[in-house]
Amino acid sequence: MALVPDTKDWTWVLERRCPECGFDATALRGNEVSAVLVDNAAQWRTRMSAEDVRLRKREDTWSPLEYACHVRDVLSLAQERILLMLNYEHPSFANWDQDATATASRYELQDPDVVAQELVSRASELVELLDGIEPPSWSRSGVRSNGST
Repeated sequence: MALVPDTKDWTWVLERRCPECGFDATALRGNEVSAVLVDNAAQWRTRMSAEDVRLRKREDTWSPLEYACHVRDVLSLAQERILLMLNYEHPSFANWDQDATATASRYELQDPDVVAQELVSRASELVELLDGIEPPSWSRSGVRSNGST
């Protein structure tokens, strides 16, 4: 079952609370992000062992497995972009189409146990990177392909 591509610019979640999930990035300090990542990865590991992990509960949403694959890939993308911001002044980020990635990588067919392991591993790598960032560097920025900072 094909989903309608998500074309929203999600950078607004950096400035205000998400009404859907309640996440509020403005309430987090840089040194608190690592704990959130570790906790989130642990929750995904638990969720990937559920029997309904491949089930789409609605036609317009991914299954838990597909969301876990997305989160795993976003962790890698975040690490890549953070490294760019640490190494260059206001770098431009290459476009990333999450829906094309989901289709090309066949998220729905991936092994939930492998995805859980990869997600935890990538979260750990990102935590290591974040924990090494000095306070002045937390204000660095980059720009997405659509112009959003």
